[in-house]
Amino acid sequence: MESSVINLFDYESRAQACLDPATWGYYAGGSDDEVTLRENRAAFERIRLRPRVLVDVASCDLRTTVLGTPVDMPVLVAPTAFHSLAHPDGECATAQAAGRAGTVMVASSSSTRSLEEIAQAAGGPLWFQLYIFSRPNAQELVRRAADAGYRALVLTVDSPRWGHKERALRSGFCTPLKGNVTDQAGAKDTIVVTWDDLDWLRSLSPLPVILKGILTAEDALLAVKHGVEGIVVSNHGGRQLDGVPATIEVLPEIVEAVNGQCEVYMDGGIRRGTDVLKALALGARAVLVGRPLLWGLAVDGAEGAYRVLDILRTELELALSLAGRPTVASVDRSLVRLPR
Repeated sequence: MESSVINLFDYESRAQACLDPATWGYYAGGSDDEVTLRENRAAFERIRLRPRVLVDVASCDLRTTVLGTPVDMPVLVAPTAFHSLAHPDGECATAQAAGRAGTVMVASSSSTRSLEEIAQAAGGPLWFQLYIFSRPNAQELVRRAADAGYRALVLTVDSPRWGHKERALRSGFCTPLKGNVTDQAGAKDTIVVTWDDLDWLRSLSPLPVILKGILTAEDALLAVKHGVEGIVVSNHGGRQLDGVPATIEVLPEIVEAVNGQCEVYMDGGIRRGTDVLKALALGARAVLVGRPLLWGLAVDGAEGAYRVLDILRTELELALSLAGRPTVASVDRSLVRLPR
């Protein structure tokens, strides 16, 4: 890749140029007026950093753990759909990139490669993101995930119905009909999942359960009550209910509510190492990055996806150094000033 591609926004523009308009519209778009999609990015830009100086930052350590699994940086690969539309190797290439970067990939229920194929290609730890289309379907997927070596289940809880993605509708996007882990292509919606279903899901497997799509302290407390091991503060990349807050804005509320009783992650709008730093300062254990991996994949396959992660790693290391924080563990709330 030529030197002109130096950040994630460069990958975004290159991906738009090489993807067909319908696929681009599906990947890039949000729901309705895309207010939340834009706010996920804009909210980071309103947060200011408060660096400390005269600190020994000759070497910065980005390593941390998620659910006890060591990772080389607090940046995970978020579950996103239909990677084979970006590159023929699909999720297998993304899994290779995540393993090479020393981090976790969360494979989507809407993958275009099977759970088993992704696991065989992966060079690192995997989690599995689950939509529940029916209890028998979910039970089979959980069994397959456990058998294939996935280390956690990530249940998406903000999708009792699919958001109204007008940009994708206008572009004429059609869901792929073959190769999906689930038969989502033929399903209009998931079943309506309740807290009782969560208890049932936990009974199927000893795998830890993470809930993705929590946006309020009330639901975070219920998640803790039901014994989940983690929460992803997420608004589905602005693709579900338009008009909800940016995830970085509600992250402190969730962190305060759970009070260390489970791990808290976030996704939505991460494009710079300084974004990762701000999320860590506000209490996230790690962040998940989605669309940029698809951009890298579209431009240069597994190498492009890896390069996206490597850019974030390099930017985060520099940000830590300039902020006077030599380790991830040294990042705390005093590093940021929130807008008034």
